[in-house]
Amino acid sequence: MTIPREPGRAAGAAQADPGRPEASSAPSAPAGGAARHLPLLPVGAAFLLLTALALLVVNVGATFGDVPPVAGLTDAFDPWVRYDAGWYHYIATEGYFYRPGEQSAVAFFPTYPLLMRALSEMTGVYLAGVILTVLAGLASVLLLTRWCRTRLSRASTATAVALLLVYPYSLYLYGAVYADALFLACALGAFLLLERGHPWLAGLVGALATAGRPVGVAVAVGLTVRAVELARQRALAARGEDADAGPPPAADSLLTRGRAAARTALSSLRFVRPSDAGVLLSAVGLLGYMAYQWVSFDTPIAFVLTESAPGWDQGTGPKVLLKAAFVGAMVDGDQSLAEKLRLVVPALLCLATLLLLPRIQRRFGWGYAAYTAIVVAIPIVGTKDFMGSGRYLLVAFPLFAVVGELLAEHWPRRVRLIALPVSGLMLLVAVAAYGQGFEVS
Repeated sequence: MTIPREPGRAAGAAQADPGRPEASSAPSAPAGGAARHLPLLPVGAAFLLLTALALLVVNVGATFGDVPPVAGLTDAFDPWVRYDAGWYHYIATEGYFYRPGEQSAVAFFPTYPLLMRALSEMTGVYLAGVILTVLAGLASVLLLTRWCRTRLSRASTATAVALLLVYPYSLYLYGAVYADALFLACALGAFLLLERGHPWLAGLVGALATAGRPVGVAVAVGLTVRAVELARQRALAARGEDADAGPPPAADSLLTRGRAAARTALSSLRFVRPSDAGVLLSAVGLLGYMAYQWVSFDTPIAFVLTESAPGWDQGTGPKVLLKAAFVGAMVDGDQSLAEKLRLVVPALLCLATLLLLPRIQRRFGWGYAAYTAIVVAIPIVGTKDFMGSGRYLLVAFPLFAVVGELLAEHWPRRVRLIALPVSGLMLLVAVAAYGQGFEVS
């Protein structure tokens, strides 16, 4: 989104035991105890090191830009305050507004700005946003490590986490005043709680996610589907049956596999226990925000309607679905290479995600496939030119897991040795560009 400036501001392993709470429909990490696990301490240290490096690089980038500083914010952290940060600051200090046909604060969900407000008494609003992003980013990489190491080998887990750390759009984990890091931490926390047999807690944490970003609906759907999968695994394990027996062979058509999956899902509903309904609490975040808009602005979908306001021009319609703006930008001779790459790279990432969805389903189950599918579908359907898709895919954590496994165990070693450094270099370029005032999303 291009945000108007705020006053004074620029805008391969043994099969998992399905009877255990953490059972997955995919192979788990090799047995061998904690020594085989990727330890959390080095992961956290790597994140903090990259946070410091990103802070240095974003400030170097800022020296080449012309973005005015933010009054009252320490100069070192000022470059992390760009674009949507002004909206979050406004919501944290003034609250919400909605003006039909105009860009309005309701486009931004409440979890992140409300937490900014809570921290601001000690730090100031903008610095609270930077701190909140870094803490949520640290939590995200640690939670991803925990999630991966029950499903992947140590090498695959390390590669998946490294991919998240050096993903070019991971700059939104290292200090940028945006809600993505907090959303990712909440989504991972919700799924981990569900896998550990705590559906009610999973629903509560999931509600923070659905109240945190429009893509939060992916968490509600993914948790619900995953809860049904886990219920089926428990029931079949209790009867001594294989929860993964009987899937259609990979050679079957997509339609055949889809029908078989639908039949399995319907038959699995009989295994669901009342306690599993706790995951439905995750919808409360979104429904609560819609109820607030209904009471305050007479429309529960104000956050959707404002996306089509002039300057944002997203929303829905044939031009958005057909990506007329994207095509126009590609054929426009006046567009620089950097401007075109800013749109082409997210578009290619969306395509790669779509192609990897079947593998995500096979490795981790339908719940995680549904989550990832919705995460990628929202920017594909709701953006005019794929702008923002790279940032949206930051929260598609099953995608990082499958790519990490492919790099570590299936593709030639040289691919990993090239891909990770290149991605890291792209991250540093993106951070510098962000500091300079170039919109990276």
